[in-house]
Amino acid sequence: MTSLSHSGFFRMAPDSPESRVAIVGAAGYTGEELLRLLIHHPRVQITCITSRGNAGTPVGDVFPRLSGADLAFAEPDVANLAAVAEIAFLALPHGLAAEFAVPLLDAGLKVFDISADFRLKDIVDYKTYYNAEHPAPELLARRVYGLPELRREALRTAELVACPGCYPTSIIIPVAPLLKAGVAAVSNIVACSMSGVTGAGRKVETPYLFAECNESVRAYSVTRHRHLPEIEQELAESAGVDSMRINFIPHLLPMNRGILSTITLDAEDDELAVETIAETLRRQYGGEPFVRVLPHGKLADTKNVVFTNVCEISFDFDPRNRKIIVSSAADNLTKGAAGQAVQCMNIACGFDETAGLL
Repeated sequence: MTSLSHSGFFRMAPDSPESRVAIVGAAGYTGEELLRLLIHHPRVQITCITSRGNAGTPVGDVFPRLSGADLAFAEPDVANLAAVAEIAFLALPHGLAAEFAVPLLDAGLKVFDISADFRLKDIVDYKTYYNAEHPAPELLARRVYGLPELRREALRTAELVACPGCYPTSIIIPVAPLLKAGVAAVSNIVACSMSGVTGAGRKVETPYLFAECNESVRAYSVTRHRHLPEIEQELAESAGVDSMRINFIPHLLPMNRGILSTITLDAEDDELAVETIAETLRRQYGGEPFVRVLPHGKLADTKNVVFTNVCEISFDFDPRNRKIIVSSAADNLTKGAAGQAVQCMNIACGFDETAGLL
């Protein structure tokens, strides 16, 4: 058993077998999802949750569904975090996450960053899309991109994991195997994605108010969305090319959580059989616990994946236009953020990959 100190940190019980985990920036939607998953994880113990705005507040006052948890928010102090944790999840805005990653790595913690600070390999792209110099370029050579289905072996020894964005996850998973196998062309790729409102984070801004979102669907950031260079970077690596360009068109949907992405690609072979698409996807994901390739004729649907760490994929081929059409559905807060981060932690720490996620 553990007990809670007045500072908001846990005092460890003697000989506790669990790995000690801190969640930095735990008051947002991703932080809440991490709490939901990790409170019942069989191999970890949450020893610290931080929030500057909620320091000293019991977690149940901020998230009533977690009222039974013996947890309170604390100030994000690096020295205290390093003293009470072996693993840190950074659910922070970009720029700020790196300020914690650097000293926590120096203190020997494994760091799982759910912000964008370490997703891009190119610091020029970071400056272009995030309007700032990269805060810790010296760490980029150490980071592993945290998409387990494509980076599992690298994750096994990772100390710094850059957890993918929600939109990139929903696009890279269905598209990467088709590019890698040479089934789809690297040009003329169009990804049309739709996300629930929690994808924008837990903030009060006019576009995300109920009266603005309800009964409304709209596109946004149709040419310079911050996830675009991340998607292009990872798809280019899968295709074995230096760079590539796609069209990425995100939309906001009047629902709380979930992402649906539909991507069209040119087929390399005019006579492509739909069975080839199915075989390519199943060869990549047939043994994966959190990717579900649907039978041909069934379509991905967010209602099948919310509150799970599953990404489901549907596929078809339009011979008239020589287009491969793949769709994916995922929960933007789980497989698109917190759940995928926990999956990465499980791999990096040698736990069962599905622990806390089934």
